[in-house]
Amino acid sequence: MRFGRARRPPRVPVVLTRDEVRALFGQLSGTTALMARLMCGTGMRLMECIRLRVGDLDFGHRLVVVRDGKGGKDRVVPLPERLANPLQAHLQDVRRLHEDDVQAGVGDVQLPDALARKAPNAPREWIWQFVFPSANLSKDPKTGCVRRHHLHEATLQRAVKQAAEKAGISKRVNSHSLRHSFATQLQEAGYDIRTVQELLGHADVSTNMIYTHVLNHPGVVPVHSPADTI
Repeated sequence: MRFGRARRPPRVPVVLTRDEVRALFGQLSGTTALMARLMCGTGMRLMECIRLRVGDLDFGHRLVVVRDGKGGKDRVVPLPERLANPLQAHLQDVRRLHEDDVQAGVGDVQLPDALARKAPNAPREWIWQFVFPSANLSKDPKTGCVRRHHLHEATLQRAVKQAAEKAGISKRVNSHSLRHSFATQLQEAGYDIRTVQELLGHADVSTNMIYTHVLNHPGVVPVHSPADTI
């Protein structure tokens, strides 16, 4: 007789109210504040945000392309209007950092092996640079190449946890709470469950049932980021 692996029961997500989100953001600053606002405004997972590249931001269409998400799938999420200018200002600083790296001979960025082989000049191109780069250069242990990797995920996780404590939020807040809050606020705004499914990158619509007890009617477009109402 064969036994299947026991499934973990669904957990009720930690969802922040709008007031709690404002209080949390009030305790964040700099790059971590921008990242937290972007996660809350797009529903991206932590590593999806961390690994964003410059070419994934479409300011003209106010969209963010999430590459190689869970399950290896790409998807598109709305870029909050109120984050467009802060992101562009942030990218100006990142570009200056990249140009300094190029001048120092260390301006390459790590790319998937297949892309690096097909486009040998791509690692130094601006569009492939990380939106949220590390403050420090690091040496690849395999190749010995010195590069600027993306920011370490623990940096944002730690900042969000500390901000929640300072804001006096009596919940187990972590970076994933921002994604849960995005989904819940979309449902409160009247978007149907399948739209939320697509934006979150869930393979099964049933995953979204933890956010709602009542399904809305399908076909609500276009989607506006809930970050623009906070």
